[in-house]
Amino acid sequence: MKHKIGIVGCGGIAHQKHFPALNNAKDRVEVIALCDIIPERAEKAVSEVGEPDAKVYTDYHDLVNNPDVEIVYVLTPNVAHCEISVAALEAGKHVLCEKPMAANVFDAQRMMDAYKKSGKLFTIGYQNRYRADSQTLKTLCEEGALGEIYYAQAHALRRRGVPTWGVFTDKSKQGGGPLIDIGTHSLDLTLWFMNNYEPAAVTGVTFAKLGPTLPKNMQGNPMGAWDPATYEVEDAAFAFVTMKDGSLITIDATWILNSTEERCAAAYLCGTKAGAELTGVGGANDHKLYLNQIMGNKQVQSEVNTSAGGVDLFPGKAVKPGDIECKVWLDAIEGKGELVVKPEQAFVVTKILDAVYQSAKEGRQIVF
Repeated sequence: MKHKIGIVGCGGIAHQKHFPALNNAKDRVEVIALCDIIPERAEKAVSEVGEPDAKVYTDYHDLVNNPDVEIVYVLTPNVAHCEISVAALEAGKHVLCEKPMAANVFDAQRMMDAYKKSGKLFTIGYQNRYRADSQTLKTLCEEGALGEIYYAQAHALRRRGVPTWGVFTDKSKQGGGPLIDIGTHSLDLTLWFMNNYEPAAVTGVTFAKLGPTLPKNMQGNPMGAWDPATYEVEDAAFAFVTMKDGSLITIDATWILNSTEERCAAAYLCGTKAGAELTGVGGANDHKLYLNQIMGNKQVQSEVNTSAGGVDLFPGKAVKPGDIECKVWLDAIEGKGELVVKPEQAFVVTKILDAVYQSAKEGRQIVF
């Protein structure tokens, strides 16, 4: 029996990640319902990922209340994650929601409450955990190779990388800019590596120095020019996060920064036994993992071979993280394994991101 899938939101992330992954899992799933506020987009998606007789909706309530739908994918702008996920969970559906969990911690809490009452599975689309380099570093952390990790950096740096499609620069739809868009991936990875989900205090700053001011002919954005007049979010965010055990995480997240380096979904970890650098996506050292250790009374830095992935579920880089995310999700629904991205973990990510924005707005430290 194949799983019956309903998809709410047929935009960029649906086409980039979820449609290909679901098409690669046709032996396990059937996409029987698609919803988008633009009906033509949902209708087009039927031919791309859906069954020939898939239902098309413009109101997500109709999709989540379709009794044939077992699993709902929420692939909308951030501010809509909460209401759709809650409705789907209350309708008795398993829910995969794209990152971040929500635009603010209040909405995230509503989602957690609905999840706990539902008895269904709920996960968030942090696919960078399934990269071969990420899986390898996670295994090293679990084995204690780094010792106690007490200082970490979560990097999401783009010199020029403003997404100019969709609603990314619309604060009312997204809740923020690069921090909530790409910083969320780096923070998720860092917390996961550290296995530390107890923040104590957050201090954050945001800047909108370039997004609203650079004219189109001076932007140099590979994704195309944005409109400075409608650029409503930050172009850079930075934060210090103190954890309850005394460890420290720093965050940098930028779409526009006159920086000499560029890296996304990257992390730097310092432990009592060793240090590690996950170079992430972009830059000169794409998808590299380095360890810094003391060996024979000498400091040695070495590159780790991550081609094997570090775990059985990841046979190599030929398999895309989105495909692994889909496999792990379906396996969990079938009782064949555990979720890798647990909602309790994703909630803490949103809690910290929300506190960064609050700290920047109010000019003070936020203490939990």
